[in-house]
Amino acid sequence: MKKLLFALVLLQPLVAAPEDSLVRINSTIQTYSASQPWEKTPPRSRRGLGTLLAGNRILTTAAMAADSIYIELQSADSTQTVPAKVTAIDYEANLALLTPDAGPGFLSELKATEIASPAKPNDEIELLQLETNGDPLSTTGKIRSMELLSTFVSGRYFLGYVVKASMQTSGNSFTLPAFRNDKLTGILTSYDSKDQICDVISIDIISAFLKDAEDGNYEGFPSLGIGTATTEDPHFRGWLKLPEDKGGLYVTRVLPKGSAAKAGMKKGDVILGVGGFAIDRRGYFEHPDYGKLFWPHLVRGGPIMGSKVAIEVLRDGNVQTIEATLEKSPAPLVPGYLYDEAPPFLIKGGLVFQELSKPYLEAFGKDWATRAPLNLLDVLSSPEDYEEGRRRVVVLTRVVATEATIGYDRLGSQIIKSVNGNAVKGLPELAKALETVPENGIHTIETDEEPYQIFLDEALSDRVDRDFVTRGLPTLKRLYEVE
Repeated sequence: MKKLLFALVLLQPLVAAPEDSLVRINSTIQTYSASQPWEKTPPRSRRGLGTLLAGNRILTTAAMAADSIYIELQSADSTQTVPAKVTAIDYEANLALLTPDAGPGFLSELKATEIASPAKPNDEIELLQLETNGDPLSTTGKIRSMELLSTFVSGRYFLGYVVKASMQTSGNSFTLPAFRNDKLTGILTSYDSKDQICDVISIDIISAFLKDAEDGNYEGFPSLGIGTATTEDPHFRGWLKLPEDKGGLYVTRVLPKGSAAKAGMKKGDVILGVGGFAIDRRGYFEHPDYGKLFWPHLVRGGPIMGSKVAIEVLRDGNVQTIEATLEKSPAPLVPGYLYDEAPPFLIKGGLVFQELSKPYLEAFGKDWATRAPLNLLDVLSSPEDYEEGRRRVVVLTRVVATEATIGYDRLGSQIIKSVNGNAVKGLPELAKALETVPENGIHTIETDEEPYQIFLDEALSDRVDRDFVTRGLPTLKRLYEVE
C-alpha cells in the first residue's frame, strides 16, 4: 500500500514555483525627435522582469519593448544573458511577447508558469521582485477593486486590478509579474508609494492577448470607433427623450470606417445597452463578478476581432438594436502614438513639413496642452472638423532661413490645404504635388491661416536642398506608401 501511495505521489504534476519563471529584461530604448524627425534622441536603458511561458516566450509590458533597439534577457543571478526579439506587442493594452533571438540558453533551465483563472475583488496576489543576488522578494497584496486602467497609451483603458500592497525598493521594479496560487495572474505597471496602491494588468486581458498571438499574426483588441458623453444632466435627458428608468451614453462622434459606422450608428444616438448589459448615465454597467465597470470592457475585454455585439440605442425617441461586427479601430486623423515608427517628414527649400501627431504636440513640453499652437490643439480636440479630404493633417512645422524662404522664416504651425491646386490628403500627396513643377517654376502652397499662400521657387529650393545634403543632412524626406 505504501509503495502504491509513493508511486501516486511521483505521478502528481509538480507546480513550478513562481520565481522559477522569472527573467530579467534589459532594454535599450531610442526614439526619434518629434520636432526634428531626421534625428534620434540619445539611447536610454530600461530594466524590468518578465515571466517565462510555454514555448520559450517571455511575457512583459509594451513599455519594456516599445522603441527598443536591443533587448537582452538575463538570468536571475545576472550571470547569463541571451538576446531577444519582440514577437507580438500591443501598445494600448501594454503587453508584449519576447522570444530568444538565439538559442534558448539559460531559459531551458527555468520552468514556465501557468496562467491563473480570473481573479476577483478581495483576492490576495503575490508580487515578485528579484534581489541583486537573484533571491526572490515577495510582497502580498489584496485586490481592492477591478477598474479599467490606462497604463501606457493615454486614453486607452483595459481591465486591471487596483491592489493595496506595501512594495519594497528593488532594482527591477519597472514592471513586475503578479501571481495567485503560484500561477500568473497579472503584471504590475505602476506603484504609488504614498498610498501603497498598485495598478496591475488583469489576467483577462493577458489571456486575450496570448490567445490572439498564438498563430503568430497578432491583430489586437477590437473597438467600436465612437466618442461618447454622459447623460446625467436632466435638461439634456429631457431633450433626448430619455425615460427616467434608463441610463444611456450620448454618441458625440462616429469614426469613419469604424465598427459602429459600418453598423449604421449615428452621431446623436444614445447607447442604452451593449451585449445585453444596461449602461447607466455615466457609462458604467454591472459585471456579474467584478462590480461596476466602464462600458468599453464590453467591447475590448472579451469579444475577439470579428465577433458580433448587439447594441441597444435610442434614436429620435425610438429604441432599436444595432448589430456591430467588431474590428480594429480605424487609423485616426491625428495618431496618438508613434512607437517603433520613424515619423514621416519632408524638407523642401527650407520648409519643413510633418504629419500632425500627439507626440509632436507633446514635444512643446510638460504643459503642451496649453503651450502648443491653438490651431493644432483644435485639430486634436475636434478632428471631425478636419477629416474631409484628409487622411492625415500636414503641417508646416518650421522654416529654415534660406534664399528660397526669404520672408517666411518666422512662419510655423501652418496647416497645409493644397499644393499647386492639388488637395493635400497626407504627406505622400504633398510630395507628389511638389514633383510637378508649374510653368512659371513657382509652387503655390495654400495654408489655412495667414499668409494663406506661400510661394516657393523650384530652382532655388532645389539648390538649397543640394546644400542641405552636402552639409550632412542624412535625408530630406521619409515617406510611407498609402495603403
